[in-house]
Amino acid sequence: MNTQSRIFVAGHGGMVGSAIVRALTQAGHTNIITASREELDLRGQASVRTFFERSKPEYVILAAAIVGGIEANRSRPVEFLRDNLQIQNNVIDSSYAVDIKKLVFLGSSCIYPRETQQPMREEYLLTGPLEPTNEGYALAKIAGLRLAQYYQRQYGMECLIPIPCNLYGPNDSFDPKNAHVLSANVRRFVDAAKDNIPEVTVWGTGSAKREFMHVDDLARALLFLMDAWKSPEVINVGTGVDLTIKELVELIAQKAEYKGRIIWDATKPDGMPRKCMDISKLAKLGFKPTMTLEHGIEQMINDYRTKATTLSQ
Repeated sequence: MNTQSRIFVAGHGGMVGSAIVRALTQAGHTNIITASREELDLRGQASVRTFFERSKPEYVILAAAIVGGIEANRSRPVEFLRDNLQIQNNVIDSSYAVDIKKLVFLGSSCIYPRETQQPMREEYLLTGPLEPTNEGYALAKIAGLRLAQYYQRQYGMECLIPIPCNLYGPNDSFDPKNAHVLSANVRRFVDAAKDNIPEVTVWGTGSAKREFMHVDDLARALLFLMDAWKSPEVINVGTGVDLTIKELVELIAQKAEYKGRIIWDATKPDGMPRKCMDISKLAKLGFKPTMTLEHGIEQMINDYRTKATTLSQ
């Protein structure tokens, strides 16, 4: 992939897609193809095919998806399964139709079995039942990565399938209905500190463990893997280090300068007990993330404060 290659980043307006566009731009790429949701509904088969035939991308990075936290996944399983299947099928099929050189299909750590051995190795995929609270999203991701692999096996269309851990960073959602755990708690504790709220209630027991990677580190990893990983088999992308949700929440509260009490609502679900990636394959290739979680949380708090100030003006 050279700097003049035509690269379509599907979902460029989201957290992951925008990070990929930043990384490509910083690497000197000058022919990045994008389309907003208003310009192209990826759920529409005919419109996606027409777009591909007109733009003729050489490389496709599929970062578009319907995403959200536990409550969004539990309350809208139809959209998380149906819409993601439609997006994936249309983009992958059209990629083959215009004879692209390589497809990057982003998986998710939630596709691993709920009770799988930790840290999670790539070969543990499809060895047990999924976590029920995000089953629809996980099923869609599994179907998508298998479809990409089948296109390579049957038709020779090369694919790269990275499996990221939990992500956060610029352009993350702070919407309480759709935000993931890190950004949701950044908003919760920044607001609580500003308004001097005496106590904050957090879902779950706090015992679940999660691994977090800054989205800019993920974007760098994807560009690195485009050259370094030649297999259609999945490869984990993360930091290899996890912490409990309680530790995460306490760190966010500290960075947000919240002085009140934290209450844990154990009647609400924790989700998968632990999700920590085995990143030995990625490390062996020579890639290392650079953003620490503490610095990343400070960045997220500053981002949210800026957005909140802008909205209030």
